[in-house]
Amino acid sequence: MYLFVAILLKMLQTRSYLYFCPMQYQDTIIALATPSGTGAIGVIRVSGNNAIALTAPFFRSIHGKDLKKQKTHTIHLGHIIDNDKVLDEVLVSVFKGPNSYTGEDVVEISCHGSNYIQQQVIQLFLRNGCRTAEAGEFTLRAFLNGKIDLSQAEAVADLIASDNEASHQIAMRQMRGGFSNEIKKLRQELLDFASLIELELDFSEEDVEFANRSQFKELLSKIEIVLKRLIDSFAVGNVIKNGIPVTIVGEPNVGKSTLLNSLLNEERALVSDIAGTTRDTVEDEITINGIGFRFIDTAGIRDTDNIIEEMGIKRTFDKIEKSNVILYMFDAQKYILNSALFKNEITQIKNKYPLKPLIAIANKIDTLELHILEKLKTDIEGLHLISAKENNGTEELKNKLKNLIDTGALKNNETIITNTRHYNSLLKALEEIKKIILGLENQVSSDLIAIDIRQALHYFGEITGEISSDDLLGNIFANFCIGK
Repeated sequence: MYLFVAILLKMLQTRSYLYFCPMQYQDTIIALATPSGTGAIGVIRVSGNNAIALTAPFFRSIHGKDLKKQKTHTIHLGHIIDNDKVLDEVLVSVFKGPNSYTGEDVVEISCHGSNYIQQQVIQLFLRNGCRTAEAGEFTLRAFLNGKIDLSQAEAVADLIASDNEASHQIAMRQMRGGFSNEIKKLRQELLDFASLIELELDFSEEDVEFANRSQFKELLSKIEIVLKRLIDSFAVGNVIKNGIPVTIVGEPNVGKSTLLNSLLNEERALVSDIAGTTRDTVEDEITINGIGFRFIDTAGIRDTDNIIEEMGIKRTFDKIEKSNVILYMFDAQKYILNSALFKNEITQIKNKYPLKPLIAIANKIDTLELHILEKLKTDIEGLHLISAKENNGTEELKNKLKNLIDTGALKNNETIITNTRHYNSLLKALEEIKKIILGLENQVSSDLIAIDIRQALHYFGEITGEISSDDLLGNIFANFCIGK
């Protein structure tokens, strides 16, 4: 029994199951690795154990080199030839497995960016033993060949999709193995104890303990703390990855659209003196100190008989529900005339959405005297004064928004979770760890504890790919672009 468990655990550690790769992942694939369309250059990627041998007959080096005899990680100038017809002058990069991105032989052909040239080269290779790569297949092969684990593969997609400094930083850290190394370390320590617990089952009649229970409890407490920290980081990681939605709300004609234009520094929303101009939401995104904020200009909130405007107001509240931050804006001049109305409105929104930060903004301050502005500040705690039309106070508002987002973990180079799949697996792993701790406290038998340990190991393995299914891999890599 113990020998079988030891072999199984070793297979999980070394990914021995990957030797049973489907045949479809052992042929030679080709795809355009750069965006399609006309450009200065295009890069065509070929991968497979026969990639170099397959490319060599169609490449004529200007120095007469045999591509099959060239060293790995070298670049060669020449022409791609199809039956003595020169398709293009190219640079061919050679990467020999296992020291390549996919772990196989890889050839990258840098040709001119003509769509016609790219397709001619690709069609030549398809006629001569290649097949078109599926979405994400190059990265899938890197995973199957042990070059990266599953969480690192997912980080590749996140890196490509990153559009601000913070999401780029998180993706880079994950791609370099920061998150997976942390998970692998915890899993290995739990695995060591698991083997001892399994060994105890073989000697159950002798009533012996190979696993030190006090040390095991210390390890479980450490794992629980780490898992909770990683799970808590998802709240920050998710908004950093997807951008932070900020809804601008208030009565009609208070300057919401003008504020949006001022924040974006462009005429994005239609501005008019006529109340009720905005009848649908207008959205756009900017980056503030490396973090993406998505601002949503909404229809003004008021009682109306206009069916279209009423639909717009309904959408306003839908957007508030989905946003992370609310900017409540009012006309500073109107506030002086009826302060109770606006105070009540602010209180109602705060009570309705108690977990969402709300910044109250008094607009059109350029029309008011200084002593009235001072009264406004004392009336409403944390009030922000702006003149959206004069672009006065918008930079300070950006700083206030930035300070709402806790980026301490980011600055301290801590691991931050951004992937929903990882988050769910961590939650399940934590649940199993809690079961093991409870079992030890209640002196539950080793066979029952072993079941919970195996389940916890399963969820750890799901994250890094030590344990995976075809459905899971298909789901993940289907979201990649062709050529990556």
